[in-house]
Amino acid sequence: MWGISANVPVAMLAAMLLLAATGDLRSRRIPNKLNLAIALLALPFWALSGYALWPDIGVQLALAAGVFLLFALLFQLGMMGGGDVKLLAAIALWLPLASLVKLVVIMSLAGGVLTLAMLVRHRAAKSEGRIEVPYGVAIAFAGMWLIGERFFYQFG
Repeated sequence: MWGISANVPVAMLAAMLLLAATGDLRSRRIPNKLNLAIALLALPFWALSGYALWPDIGVQLALAAGVFLLFALLFQLGMMGGGDVKLLAAIALWLPLASLVKLVVIMSLAGGVLTLAMLVRHRAAKSEGRIEVPYGVAIAFAGMWLIGERFFYQFG
């Protein structure tokens, strides 16, 4: 498609993941516009990657909807922020099922380490109240890990 590589939208996704992580770290918010941009950028990625409307794009939409519903339940239980849920659903538009499972595993491990670090910080500061974990950092880390694999796995 116009000689543009699918790596261009992937590089843009990487930049947006860094923005999401930075924003979440600073303000504990991931803007809806950023999540929407990540979701919409999947469209040129699909086109440049040769995805067929059916079943490829249909599967991606179903995966994203499933991720949204699953993590929206965690949001309802107070275990996850709304921006995190939307970010995960937007990223799910980009990933096949196996990579999506890998993303969730990496995100969970990174989120555990992040939560422990936030707990230590919270206790060291003798802060009161509930710990706020910028889980967008763990989500972005997992996404960047998978993006890195896209480029570096070929050398392994």
